[in-house]
Amino acid sequence: MKVALALAVAFGLALAGPAGALEGAPSLWDPAHRPEKPDLGGLRQLRFVTEDDYPPFNFALADGQLAGFNVDLARAICEELELTCTIQRRRWDLLIPALVDNSADAIIAALAMNDENRARVDFTGPYFIMPGRFATRANSVLGPATPEVLDYQLVAVVAGSSHEAYLKAFFPKARIAPFENAALARLALKDGRVNALFGDAVSLSFWLNGAEAEGCCAFSNNAYVDAKFFGDGLGIAVKKGATPLRRSLDYALARLAQRGVYAELFLKYFPISPF
Repeated sequence: MKVALALAVAFGLALAGPAGALEGAPSLWDPAHRPEKPDLGGLRQLRFVTEDDYPPFNFALADGQLAGFNVDLARAICEELELTCTIQRRRWDLLIPALVDNSADAIIAALAMNDENRARVDFTGPYFIMPGRFATRANSVLGPATPEVLDYQLVAVVAGSSHEAYLKAFFPKARIAPFENAALARLALKDGRVNALFGDAVSLSFWLNGAEAEGCCAFSNNAYVDAKFFGDGLGIAVKKGATPLRRSLDYALARLAQRGVYAELFLKYFPISPF
């Protein structure tokens, strides 16, 4: 029963979204829901803050300009809401204080929607989730990575991670090979010392698409998105009690998804989809 539930969760993430959505981009919003545009209450400018050292979500170009998925998404939100947009960089530890002292309206900086952060800020719905996913050698004859296929197979994972816990819960017959860090786990797969690797799908997608992997490996099967193990995802944060703004941001995100803008931005920065 546990395995069946895990697979239902794993494959429950829609990849096809609204009509016209690009293949590989997740659909995190109900395409049948048509939200009404909230009253912005005279708001004319939206002040986002982010950081600049977490590519591809947010980073600084050679000329110092901010770029990344979060930055482009913030600009698209402002355009959807017909607001002037400013996006400023802050140190990570100064992001939430910027909301508290009213020097910013919203944080879009890959901020996890966990209990610690929820105690300090309010969040929109998730605009990105962090799935787990299997990778195997490109010439593997195992077939899609399912519990039955991975029975008694050697699977690399970062020791003590949520991915190791997930394997133990839902792939009990897999032979787990724990490694100190993700780089060592990836090297073990590349060298053929393990049959599969289970880890963070986002970082895996960039490794698979990069020179370091040398085309050795590929994703196997779909993404696993169990919130109990991998969290509730990333949300845009606003000051506690800023309900009209939060609803306006949720409206804009849903509209961007419906119009295919979100999917285009997603695949611009994630050419090999983590999903």
